[in-house]
Amino acid sequence: MIDYKRHLVTAALPYANGPVHIGHLAGNFLPADIYTRYLRARKEDVKFICGTDEHGVPITIRAMKEGVTPQEIVDKYYNIINDSLKTMGISFDIFSRTSREIHKETSQAFFKNLYDQGIFEERESEQFYDDEKKMFLADRYITGTCPKCENESAYGDQCEKCGSTLSPEELINPKSALSNSVPIKKTTKHWFLPLQNYEPWLKQWILEDHKEWKNNVYGQCKSWLDSGLNPRAMTRDSNWGVPVPLPDAEGKVLYVWFDAPIGYISATKELTPQWSDYWCKEDTKLVHFLGKDNIVFHCIIFPAMLKAHGGFVLPDNVPANEFLNIEGDKVSTSRNWAVWVDEYVKDFPDMQDSLRYVLCANAPENKDNDFTWKDFQERNNSELVAIFGNYVNRAFVLMHKLCGGKVPAFHIELKDAADDALFEKIVQTKKTIEHCIENYKFREGLFAVIDLAREGNKYLQDKEPWKKAGQQELIDNSLHMCLQLCANLAIYCNPFLPFTALKLCNMMKVVDRMLDWENGGSLKLLKVGYALRAPELLFRKVEDSEIEAQVEKLKAGSAKAIGSVHSPAEESPEIKIPAIKPLITFDDFDKIDLRAGKIIAAEKVEKADKLLKLTVDLGFEQRTVVSGIALYFKPEDVIGKQVTLVANLAPRKMRGIESNGMILMAENADGNMVFVNPDSDALNGCVIK
Repeated sequence: MIDYKRHLVTAALPYANGPVHIGHLAGNFLPADIYTRYLRARKEDVKFICGTDEHGVPITIRAMKEGVTPQEIVDKYYNIINDSLKTMGISFDIFSRTSREIHKETSQAFFKNLYDQGIFEERESEQFYDDEKKMFLADRYITGTCPKCENESAYGDQCEKCGSTLSPEELINPKSALSNSVPIKKTTKHWFLPLQNYEPWLKQWILEDHKEWKNNVYGQCKSWLDSGLNPRAMTRDSNWGVPVPLPDAEGKVLYVWFDAPIGYISATKELTPQWSDYWCKEDTKLVHFLGKDNIVFHCIIFPAMLKAHGGFVLPDNVPANEFLNIEGDKVSTSRNWAVWVDEYVKDFPDMQDSLRYVLCANAPENKDNDFTWKDFQERNNSELVAIFGNYVNRAFVLMHKLCGGKVPAFHIELKDAADDALFEKIVQTKKTIEHCIENYKFREGLFAVIDLAREGNKYLQDKEPWKKAGQQELIDNSLHMCLQLCANLAIYCNPFLPFTALKLCNMMKVVDRMLDWENGGSLKLLKVGYALRAPELLFRKVEDSEIEAQVEKLKAGSAKAIGSVHSPAEESPEIKIPAIKPLITFDDFDKIDLRAGKIIAAEKVEKADKLLKLTVDLGFEQRTVVSGIALYFKPEDVIGKQVTLVANLAPRKMRGIESNGMILMAENADGNMVFVNPDSDALNGCVIK
């Protein structure tokens, strides 16, 4: 085990082509902030690094749509993103930009190092070219008809209607998005990173040395490595980006996924002259926080780049989250189906912790999860207001009413079992939160905080100090315990709910040094006889009218974006529902053994376009299942999915592979297949009845 002396925490760089939405918060910014705040509270040496990714096709596409320059786009959205994240309490040590000179110098020097070592492969290839605009076309600059669903507005890299990953060559009737002309093929030269040369090392480093990584991360990496790595171009033809630092590279820039992760390094350089301590000393713990769509870049491509360069630390962990859907539908910026952070803070001023709480409680840590405005209201009102806020308010009100507004003494001779049990709960909660945060289980850590507040409510209700007139010492003991619990709650909630922690410090008239983690688990945080301020409400209730307004705002914004008043479901093609099969008896149904499971590995079956080979964890064993879902899902997309398995289906060989079970699937409104899975985190292997 390495004795780490410093920590380097990164959150994936957002594209500066639009505001950030709550999916970004839940996916990487919030968990990274919780982790960093915890480390700071422990007085660890930690740097929290992020910034905007200001190169690449999304930037130029947005500039083209708005009729401005790419620089104007990144300037505009850098400020919006930076302000939004600051307002939400995301506590970066630096929030930089990849358009800054220090990043240009750093990424060019990195490229030149690999070039001088002879690592790149120089290749010529044919790419689509707009002869009218006199420029090569990135995949997103090419549109056409999707070969899978016949959507006439598919991009050269993806169809946003059916979700299929595409290449420009697959499009029917491809056209340039810049001029609407038919593109031609033209020869161009680029520099490729030979990822296949690093495959043996990556297999050892990930598959053997980092088996502790989350299933979705480990499984996606394994799928890529099992399929074999190929050279990948590290340059592009463009006039926007970091210029390739070679004399024969005019009109070429660094591939955005080459220069973007180097942004972590350049931002650290910008932050501190001691940047190399954090990037080059082996006793630094590097942790990347990101969404699942960035796993491959941070676990395979960037580490291969660092290995090729030499002298840099490698990530100790990459705790990637799945996606957060909104109101049962995938986030879509093109359809404006999103809750934008800058709009939330305007609509709900001073309610940052309410959103932080709900997003952490619903964090897609192991599978895609769903944000609904109704759940936001219920969690805020029934958990934050009714449990946490209610407990603190009652404790302070009773202290002012029954103890003269000062912290009462604790009379040790009257201590009872309930006092001991509450103290033990305070101590155990600290250990639980530590374990959860250090193992990237932030939801469980947050639930431990709210459970402690719930225990405080129960203790106060059982003690009933308001009924003990004439027994001041008993009143003192119960309220002393309650106030010390409030102080501990401030420490424990600080990583998750920093605004609430500061409110509590203000009410207790203590400096924020009290929030140091070492102070947690003590019953001596507030001095006897110390006067405390009157309580202020930590949280406010959210009314039905506010929720209705947000749902309508979401629907209206999406309808406007797609130029229609109809919902996405109403626009979907009609699906023919098969007739119900003949009746069976309960005894027939009872023969079927349905079990909850989780896909932990997936790979394509050779010479079978429709088949994926899945490994399903049933808790007590792992099953190999061959499923005909390859037209709808890439292997890396299904890792970590919770599924329903027909566990007692007779084995069947498919393409030489024995399949032991069947995954239940259903057709959605778009004609695509979706998993039929339990509605909550069911225990792997449990019987579904």
